[in-house]
Amino acid sequence: MSRKATCADNASIENFFGLLKQEMYCGKELVSYEELKRRIKESIYWYNHERSKEKLARLSPVEYRTQSSQSAA
Repeated sequence: MSRKATCADNASIENFFGLLKQEMYCGKELVSYEELKRRIKESIYWYNHERSKEKLARLSPVEYRTQSSQSAA
């Protein structure tokens, strides 16, 4: 849990939601609540499984965790 009035504590989640809004909405209109839920799930899947990140040697977060856990074992 973050401390009161300490924005650095929740910077990563703020970054995630900023990217989610930017990528998901991007000028598109949502028709229903069900569509919103579906698109959020798709965005979270993409964020974790398909998005490559330079900090993670151009791997997705899931690929990086898998590779790291195999190296440690």
